[in-house]
Formats: sequence, C-alpha cells, structure tokens
Amino acid sequence: MDSQGKRAVRLRLTGAAALAVVSGSAGSWAYLRAGGSAGDVVRDLSVGWAYAAAGLMAWRRRPANRTGPLMIAEGVTWFLGNLQGTSVPALFAFGAWWEALNMAILLHLILCFPEGRLTTVLTRRLVQFAYGLVAVGGLLRTLLFDPARSTGATYLDCAGCGPNALFIPGTHDLFGPVDTVYHALGWVISAGAAVAIVQRWRHASAARRQALLPAWIGIGVAVVFLMWDMLFYVVPWFGNAGDTGEQAVYLLSDLAQVAVPFAFLAGLLRMHLQRAEVSGLVIEVGTDPDPARLREALARVLGDPTLRLGLWREERRAYVDGSGREVTADGTGRTPVGAADGRPLALLHHDPALMDDPELLASVAAALRLALENVWLRSRARDVSTRIVEAADSERKRLERDLHDGAQARLVFALMALRRVERGLADHPDAALRESVTEAESSLRLAIEELRGLAHGLHPAVLTREGLGPALTALAREATLPVVVAAEPRRYDAVVESTAYFTVCEALSNAAKHAGARAVSVSATHQDGRLVIETVDDGVGGADSMRGSGLRGLADRLAAVDGVLHVHSPAGGGTRIRAELPCG
Repeated sequence: MDSQGKRAVRLRLTGAAALAVVSGSAGSWAYLRAGGSAGDVVRDLSVGWAYAAAGLMAWRRRPANRTGPLMIAEGVTWFLGNLQGTSVPALFAFGAWWEALNMAILLHLILCFPEGRLTTVLTRRLVQFAYGLVAVGGLLRTLLFDPARSTGATYLDCAGCGPNALFIPGTHDLFGPVDTVYHALGWVISAGAAVAIVQRWRHASAARRQALLPAWIGIGVAVVFLMWDMLFYVVPWFGNAGDTGEQAVYLLSDLAQVAVPFAFLAGLLRMHLQRAEVSGLVIEVGTDPDPARLREALARVLGDPTLRLGLWREERRAYVDGSGREVTADGTGRTPVGAADGRPLALLHHDPALMDDPELLASVAAALRLALENVWLRSRARDVSTRIVEAADSERKRLERDLHDGAQARLVFALMALRRVERGLADHPDAALRESVTEAESSLRLAIEELRGLAHGLHPAVLTREGLGPALTALAREATLPVVVAAEPRRYDAVVESTAYFTVCEALSNAAKHAGARAVSVSATHQDGRLVIETVDDGVGGADSMRGSGLRGLADRLAAVDGVLHVHSPAGGGTRIRAELPCG
C-alpha cells in the first residue's frame, strides 16, 4: 500500500473512532437520563466500545476485509436503542426504529467472518431478511408504539421517555401481536444463522477450525444470546422470569458480548499467523525442493495430513509425487500451481473442505510457485554457469592444443634449423657471427619454454591425459616451494577436474606470493559424492576471500558448478582452503 492509501486508511480509522465515541457518549447520556445506573452504563459502554476497538484493530490490519468495518458498525449501533431514553420525539422514534440494527449487523458479521463477505445463498438471504426485518418490522413496530402505555416494551422502562414522533394514535392495541411476530421472525433468522454456522464448521478444514477456534467460540456465544434475547419477547415464561432473571440474562449477555469482538480479533490474528507460516514456505523449501519435505511442510500449513503433492515432470508430461506415482488433475480438491509464463509446476491434491478457504489456498499456491520458480531459476543459472565454465575449459584446451601443435611446433623446427646452422658455422672465422647464432638459439629455446609454460597454464595436457592426481603431482614439481600431494587415483568429470586443478593453482600462488609459506600440503579425496580439495600452508594467514580478486573469482567458479569454497586463515596461523565439488 502506498503512502496515499495508508493516509486514507488512517483518516477512515480516525473518523470511525470519533463516531464510536460520539455514539457511545450520546447513548450513555440517554441511558442515564432514562434511569440507568452507572454500572449499567459502564457495562453498556464496555460492550459497544469493545466492538469498536476490535474493529479498528482488525480494519487497520486488513483494510480490504469488511470484518473490521462491521465490528465498528456493531459498536456504533450498539447504543442506538438508548436514544429512547431522551425526551426528544424524533430521537426517541429513531432509537425505537433502529434498536435492533446492531443485532442485524452482528448476524452479518457472524456469517461473513473471516472472509468479510457472504459466501453462500443461505447466508446472503439470512442477512437480507435480518436487515429487512429491522428496517420494515422496526418501522411498523415504532408506528404502533406508545411509550406512555407500553411499559416493558423497551429495555429502558422509563415513564419519562418519548413521546414517539412516529406513533399513529389509536393503533397501540396492535403493538403486542406485531412485537411478538417481530421477535419471532428474529428468532427464526437467528436459528437459520445457527444452522449456517454449523454447516460451515462441519465443512471447514482442520487448519481452518484450529485457526478460527476463538472466533468460533465467540460466534457460538453470540448466536445463543441472540436467540435467547428474542425468546424473552416470544415465549411467555421467558418474559415472566422477573426483573432478577431478566437482569441476570442481560448481564451474562453483556459479559459474553464484551468477549465476542476480541474472540473475532483473536481469530483474525491467528489467521494472520497462519499466513505468515505460509510465507515461511519459501525459506523452508530453500534451494532443494525435496518432494517429501515439501509435502510435509505444505500439509502442516494446510492442516491436511492426507495432502498429496505432485511436481510436474516434463519427460512424463504428468504430475508425479515423491513415490513416483502420478497425481491426476481430475476431481475435487485439486489446486494446480503454474509459473508466471504458464508452465505447470505442481498440483495440490487436498481435502475438498479447503476449497472453502480460497485465501489460504491462494497464499499457499503463491508461496509454492515462488519457491519452485526460485529453484528453477537457480537451476537455469547453474546450467548456464556450467556451460560457460565448460566452454571456457574447452577454449583453453583448444588454445593449448593450437599452441602445442602450431606455434610451439614451428618454434621447435626453427630451433632445430638454427642448431644446424650453428653446427655449419663451427669453423667459420667470424667469431661475432657464431656468437650471434648462439644467442639466437638461447633466446629461441627460452621462448619455447615460456610458450610451453603458457600452454600448460591454459590447460595442462597431463590433466586431460592422466587425470587430477598426476596433474597435481606435476604442478607440485614445478612449484617454487615444497608441496606434498595426496590424491586418490581416480578420474572425475572434466569440468570437475579442471575446477579442482585451478583451485590448487590459485592456492599455491597465494601461498608463494602473499603468505610467505615455507611448505604446502594438498589433498584430493572423494567424500559422500563430493570431491574435496584441501590446501594447507604454514604462512602468515589473514587471507580474505571477500577482498582478494583471486579467491573471489575462485569462489564464483566453484559456485558455477554447484561447489563451495571455505577459507580458514587466522592471522599468524597459516591458511586452509577447502573446496567441495559435487562429482556423483
């Protein structure tokens, strides 16, 4: 979200908070005027402002979700019925008409949680009926309501309330039957909501149930007290429970209602933590998407131990699980995961109940897509790097061969011809001429040696012919300091051998030029499918692979073939360079 969007959210939150404060203050003033005690007012404020506070936190965390605004609306409308405590006819009528609006909003909140939208036809119809009942039934009830004659018709029970600006004189006798039908319909809608909630619980996945457990408890409590409250006006013996019984029910209802909004908020936060666990999938998968480990991580996040994960295999043109069996894309409970360019990556075969949580599935699919595409890109990068190294080695071999078979051979022929000339001039009287020929022969011989060294540095022929061990032994003989070599007599891939050889070359060069070493030991061993090269010198230490261009380039070359470089070089303690290359 950009800065402008964040500013808009802050403005909406500030406005909503101000509206909740104004509504609560006005409702509390009217409640006190109607004879409510300070304890009643505190209890009333606690419920309304608890919804508002939880809604503000939820809206701030998830601006696109309607759950937060609905909780705020529940907190604001909680106090509307208290306006019946005023002596202003219009305010009394408004409070009487919309007294139950908060119940319709609570029903809406219950049925759309946690997505913030109504997902079934049943829930949409229930919410429509609830708002319709409050709007139409509340108006009809208000038109027939004479506060002077209807003591007990409102929870305020104040003789000084009203008058009702909308009351139609002479219709008061109809109020009782209409009020009973009004609350009976409210009870039916609440019962329908209970059925819808039970259905959602039964069809929910284990992960969804666990994440939303606090909210489900709050929803259950809210529905029970919605139905209980309606029964006070429908079932006679509920209504005749007496003041003590009625007050006890209202007290329990209010105490439960205070906990409900925070139960909703706890559910949202637990879902947020679940989404955070999803984002950790990318890190957990890492660079090696082992199917078994990946399936286990996905099953844990989705809460589905029966999950099957099929990774796309191009050679089989099918999704294949960790045991090599195909995972078909037909049927319910399948979520395909594709790359941005349309390439198939994976298929999730999961509990069909997870289809009711599209946000969780979408976030898991996105995390899996990112992880698999990262692995694919790394693989492509390794392939490209390996091809570059192979091409460079091939070019070195070609240059070495061309120098050996071309320029070096011609120089050798020239040297042989010059020696014949020198022998022919053995009796020549011109000593200066004989000396010039001798100098030319020496220079040509030196040039041949330098050219041979250059060709050997590009790519030693012994490495190609005999392998790494003999090549390292030959390198040790040519070194300017004593070198002990211990290498297993086995062949490796050409790229692996050349990379290992030039690793030792760089290590010997550093030991001679920078470390002031007196001796170096070199080892080449095969360990668990990897070629391990170690060079240890007794120099001054202090080598840093991040600063030296040679070691840094060496690390890059090793990384190109999926190898790693470790440098241990404490000051005054010599240098140990360890390279590991996969070799099968």
